[in-house]
Amino acid sequence: MALIVQKFGGTSVGSLERIEAVAELVIKTQQQGHQVVVVVSAMSGETNRLLNLAKQIDSAPSARELDVLLTTGEQVSVALLAMAIIKRGHSAVSLLADQVCIKTDNMFGRARVEHIDTQRLVQELEHNRITIIAGFQGRDSEGNITTLGRGGTDTTAVEIAGVLQADECQIYTDVDGVYTADPRVVTNAHRLAEIHFAEMLELASLGAKVLHQRSVEAASRYQIPLRVLSSFKPDKGTLISYKEGCVANNPVTGIANQEAVLYKFSTSDVKTVSQLLMALAKLQIEVDMLHQSYRQVGIFDYAFTVHSNDHLDVLEVLQSSPFAQDINEMTFEQGLVKVSVVGLGVKSHPEVLAQTLDALAYEDIYPKLMSTTEIKASFLVAGSDLQRVVNRLHVTFLP
Repeated sequence: MALIVQKFGGTSVGSLERIEAVAELVIKTQQQGHQVVVVVSAMSGETNRLLNLAKQIDSAPSARELDVLLTTGEQVSVALLAMAIIKRGHSAVSLLADQVCIKTDNMFGRARVEHIDTQRLVQELEHNRITIIAGFQGRDSEGNITTLGRGGTDTTAVEIAGVLQADECQIYTDVDGVYTADPRVVTNAHRLAEIHFAEMLELASLGAKVLHQRSVEAASRYQIPLRVLSSFKPDKGTLISYKEGCVANNPVTGIANQEAVLYKFSTSDVKTVSQLLMALAKLQIEVDMLHQSYRQVGIFDYAFTVHSNDHLDVLEVLQSSPFAQDINEMTFEQGLVKVSVVGLGVKSHPEVLAQTLDALAYEDIYPKLMSTTEIKASFLVAGSDLQRVVNRLHVTFLP
């Protein structure tokens, strides 16, 4: 008998019919002899509906009160799923973050899980109840409701699986696994049966939407196997593994893309850059493709990128922080995408970088910025070139 944690996203529970289907799937898992813990998102579209309501009241609502509002979506879905399972003659219970004691920091809208008390969960499992937990939410040390931000339900599921030492954490979504590229961009992208955690972590951090980076980081910390499956057509999906044997012979495993904003500025005080990065870190904004160049004595030019969702926050830091007076010639460029080729074999195949640049040149595209590590090569290009870039790279490395 295994302990399985299953996560169902918003589209998987987007209607009463979908909730009924999920109930059948969960029961089937239990009937196979497994203990089951389920983590559920709000019904598809519900979080956006609540967010729009808040913005009709205040265009910049209180972060604390927004978290109170947004977490009501998950309360609805966990209760409905529990009802659907109980109706079928099986024991189930729905639990919110405070009932499971999911403790977080107090960064409203972007909270991080600090501790989960397993006592209630273990008790429910001992009574053979299917335990259904509201994802995306927690409580800080003062009892305030918090939300975990993008990918929060995935993170909840993995953290729960970790503290329970589950045998596997299954992420059910509207796609049937991890693909070599976004199928909406590359029509002949193919599904991977297995992928190494290091590769999945890079793909998630670089824009692959199937899993959020924080959830993969948590799984790696706990060494919990992850599996991505479709709740619409469930099969074996893609297993995310730690085994070196799952590394493909191809040096490139996948291609990811992410909307980005490019910032450029100059400064004569290197401390300004460290202050900027610290300010962004406190907002949990990830900086990538940081580049420094020497202009003349005492003057350095800098460039970096962030996800387009963080643009307004970055702009405010650049313009209003105490160190802003030491930032000169600041510009930004939107409408860009960061395209990355990822694979554990990149480090042992130096020709990958040359082949990538050759593929871009074939399309008459020249990157605005580049960065490389042992496992990836990233290139910043115009958003209008995304389709051509990703398809050309896919043909080059993953035909």
